[in-house]
Amino acid sequence: MSDSAARDRDEAESASAFAHPEVVPDRTASYGEHPDQVIDFYAPRDGRTAAPLVVLLHGGAWRAPYDRAHVSPLADFLARRGFAVASVEYRRGAAADSGQAPGTELGADPAAGRWPDTFDDVAAALDAVPALAAQELPEADVRRVVVTGHSAGGHLALWAAARHVLPEGSPWRLPAPPPLRGVVALAPIADFAKAVELGVCGGAFSQLLGEGRESDDRIAHADPAALLPTGIATAIVQGIEDIVVPQAVSEAYVDAAAKSGETVGLTLLGGVGHFPLIDPAADACAIVAEEITQLAW
Repeated sequence: MSDSAARDRDEAESASAFAHPEVVPDRTASYGEHPDQVIDFYAPRDGRTAAPLVVLLHGGAWRAPYDRAHVSPLADFLARRGFAVASVEYRRGAAADSGQAPGTELGADPAAGRWPDTFDDVAAALDAVPALAAQELPEADVRRVVVTGHSAGGHLALWAAARHVLPEGSPWRLPAPPPLRGVVALAPIADFAKAVELGVCGGAFSQLLGEGRESDDRIAHADPAALLPTGIATAIVQGIEDIVVPQAVSEAYVDAAAKSGETVGLTLLGGVGHFPLIDPAADACAIVAEEITQLAW
């Protein structure tokens, strides 16, 4: 496919994914004092109880203009598939007006992420989910939790499942593996070295991690490919036509996992780019739900 055709496909797919109206959650709860420290809860639409709980982490290159609203249709889609859903918000980059609509080119957006706030929030949210879900979403079975995330949210999902293998002294390190059924990462920014090599998300990595010695110190605490093996069942869903986070990034993570002695599932979808994975109108979204189902039930 030519570069122009690939860009045209990406624009059409992003337009479709972002065309859905925001779906208001059934309940929202705070896990901290900052306005971004909240979790939206969606009850299973079929009325079932003891439903597996999907923790959803949105993408957007860790940048402030991209919040959980754009994955609310995906949360609703999963709720209609019989899941309870906890959609996590977290602090991202400096809140400046980029002048761009969600789903457009990310490279010119404001600063990506906040160190250490972004990681503080994801760790705190995952730690708070069982108690908050028990309080706000009694339909959820907190013994059956699957974490999923898209793009930068896929990075955070993989990271959240690897906190027990963080370096000694890390403030986010867990003493034992988190109680998860598994992780389904959607076109994740899973291997920082490969992502930087390919220029994924412009300058997002230097904005998230800093530069020079500062970045070298932080990457061991943030790069999923450096946090293996996890012992947590992990699956990646990746569009072959993805030009935002290319297939090679997922493959680099899968290769790193294999070298560590761990098998990571990789589902490659032909004719699919970056955004159909979160688009309820796309066939790819149904495949995502199937991958989550395999781990949850």
